[in-house]
Amino acid sequence: MIPFNVPPYCGREDAYVLEAIHSHKISGDGAFTKKCHAWLEEHTGTARALLTTSGTHALEMAALLCRLRPGDEVILPSYTFSSSANAFVLAGAVPVFVDIRPDTMNMDERLIEDAITPRTRVICVMHYAGVACEMDTIMDIARRHGLKVIEDAAQGVMASYKGRALGTIGDYGCYSFHESKNYSMGEGGAILQGRDDPRAEIIREKGTNRARFLRGQVDKYTWEDLGSSYLPSEMNAAYLWGQLEMAGEINDARRHCWALYREMLSPLAEEGRVELQAVPEGCVHNAHMFYVKAKDLAQRTELTAWLRARGVQAPFHYVPLHSANAGLRFGRFHGEDKYTTKESQRLLRLPMFYGLTDSQVEQAAEAVISFYREGPVL
Repeated sequence: MIPFNVPPYCGREDAYVLEAIHSHKISGDGAFTKKCHAWLEEHTGTARALLTTSGTHALEMAALLCRLRPGDEVILPSYTFSSSANAFVLAGAVPVFVDIRPDTMNMDERLIEDAITPRTRVICVMHYAGVACEMDTIMDIARRHGLKVIEDAAQGVMASYKGRALGTIGDYGCYSFHESKNYSMGEGGAILQGRDDPRAEIIREKGTNRARFLRGQVDKYTWEDLGSSYLPSEMNAAYLWGQLEMAGEINDARRHCWALYREMLSPLAEEGRVELQAVPEGCVHNAHMFYVKAKDLAQRTELTAWLRARGVQAPFHYVPLHSANAGLRFGRFHGEDKYTTKESQRLLRLPMFYGLTDSQVEQAAEAVISFYREGPVL
């Protein structure tokens, strides 16, 4: 069986974790955390990067930094993970879902302005599969209406839009380093700031100015603001450092597999049997995933079973949030659901991870091809 995902491992992580243990500084913000911060700032150009305990917590921090209040509204896509909405619901805000573009599965930038009300405070974009949203248009809308922009770039590390790293275009960017992502610390994430907001490190350290105390800037630390325990352990940071050191190699390997899938499956797309992921001009993707779109839900179900029988794990992805119990309770969909539900029911993800071999890619791609050439295509 070709697994859908294998968490990345480069070989040095064990030694780095052991080094962190022996440093007697395992609670976070030690040498490895600082290395990760420096790497993120250097490679993205962000004003300030801070590791967090998850991508979810990075989003929660961003919501707090935007000073959201009960009743405020946040515009976001419904086709995303629950964390994208939960962060704002926890702050008392109302998620307002808009439809997606069928080519990228990203929020349709042309529908955002119509969803704005006097209560709107934030636009939260999600860069699906490491392919950027149309950020020039979105940032223009935000500027004209005085709104903050949060980038859910959980899948976007090493991807860019018109030369700018995803996560650095809006006011705040949020990365995930979950085991399913291109670079992993098991559970973890990071928040990127367009400008260095001193509240960020306070919120991250349980609402205290402990970071300033450790730098010798104050003689004691006290409770200053809202906050929580968003600081990851040094052992997690040490594991991540083993990945970031190899970020270029990991990215090249994944993009090679992505290109091989594309080459093998393009004939099916040209025949109109499947649709493949679109990468608009100006977007550089990071091969976070490779997906195909079947004709409809029934055909996807048949294709999934066909692949499983041939040793290929191929899961679908999000159930649209506006149709979930919590989405119905906490948010609302603005406009017509023209594509969100329909396109989500067609999408199927193929195996993609660091260490995936050419022969495994070929096996998975050939299984898809055989379904449309020989299988019970509906």
